[in-house]
Amino acid sequence: MDARRRLNRRTVPELDDIVYGIHAVTEALGGGEPLRRIHVADERRRDPALRALLAAAAQAGVAVRFESRGFFAQFPYKAHQSVVAYTTPFAYVTLEEALERRRAVEPALFVVLDHVTDPHNLGAIVRTAEAAGADALVLPERRSAGVNATVRKAAAGATAYVPIARVANVAQSVRRLKGAGLWVAGADTSPRAEQYDRANLRVDLALVIGAEGGGISPVVRKECDLLLRIPMAGKVASLNASVAAAVLLFEVRRQREMS
Repeated sequence: MDARRRLNRRTVPELDDIVYGIHAVTEALGGGEPLRRIHVADERRRDPALRALLAAAAQAGVAVRFESRGFFAQFPYKAHQSVVAYTTPFAYVTLEEALERRRAVEPALFVVLDHVTDPHNLGAIVRTAEAAGADALVLPERRSAGVNATVRKAAAGATAYVPIARVANVAQSVRRLKGAGLWVAGADTSPRAEQYDRANLRVDLALVIGAEGGGISPVVRKECDLLLRIPMAGKVASLNASVAAAVLLFEVRRQREMS
């Protein structure tokens, strides 16, 4: 039996239980994610780019296995950089746990995703939210991207640091956030929405980002205390969901640092 046939007999793991890429795996180790083992191409054994990863794995007591190039053919990811880690399914928190964990030293900042389905967008938003100091992300259980290997890669390790709550109903969760004292601001393109840099975003805030194409659903829009519009100077009517999230999150950051 040749090597390719032996490889195909391996049990391929659930793709949600994979972290891949040098940076994502290194950040997962640094964030204390429960990695079970790490596989690295044998040809990269002495690669200087892997020194930090191998040192972190040794410190965390995570086994590293050096594999032939053929081992990585079983994974559908092109950007794995010959580094793949097996982990446990992502540990979501409940909304109540996210509220309990919020920092008391500055106003709360939650990011609510109203059925964002593109895992690359979700990963980019998680990365930006963590960089902007968000307390947590909230996303629905159905008709939404969840945290899988693609999201972990796009987030560049940020999933190890920011709590993510998965909820049954976005509108009900928004009402719960309002009940906890947060103002709710939704990203919107309508003329009646307030220009984002003219709104007071220094309060305890939940920022709602809508689905690609459709935006925030009507039922969730009704729950928003204010709507925020990013003015567009070109002919395109709106920004990508992850780009809009970045603009709004760092406007929140700018206002709070100036107050």
